[in-house]
Amino acid sequence: MASASSQEASAPASNRSPVLITLVAWLVPGGGHFLLRRRGRAALIFACVLVTFVVGILMRGPMFEPHGGDLLTTLIQWGGFVGDLASGLFYLLTVWLGYAPPDTAGHVHDYGSKLIVAAGLLNILAMVDAWEIAKGEKG
Repeated sequence: MASASSQEASAPASNRSPVLITLVAWLVPGGGHFLLRRRGRAALIFACVLVTFVVGILMRGPMFEPHGGDLLTTLIQWGGFVGDLASGLFYLLTVWLGYAPPDTAGHVHDYGSKLIVAAGLLNILAMVDAWEIAKGEKG
């Protein structure tokens, strides 16, 4: 009897476009893997990104907003914004529902902000993984 992990590894790559797979993987964390019939990996990615994002929100972490200034401030703000945006639908829903706590001083808020970015970075790793699987570069 074959184990679930060996069945998952032997599943054929989808005939769908790698660009479509990556777009779905950005919008819904784990969605690209779900389309590639990697259900276990998709559920794990979804859960990890969701828990990291929600814990950051519960810690009242502010979202990064891109704005100008000196070079270092601009890089930090834009980098954080890209990290936030990489969470896909979680970020979009949160912003559309009006989440906008003030950027106040404090360790808890700062860690919350970093967890929100970390959720997006986890999703970027998942998007790269889905791209490689869809292209046939990874089994």
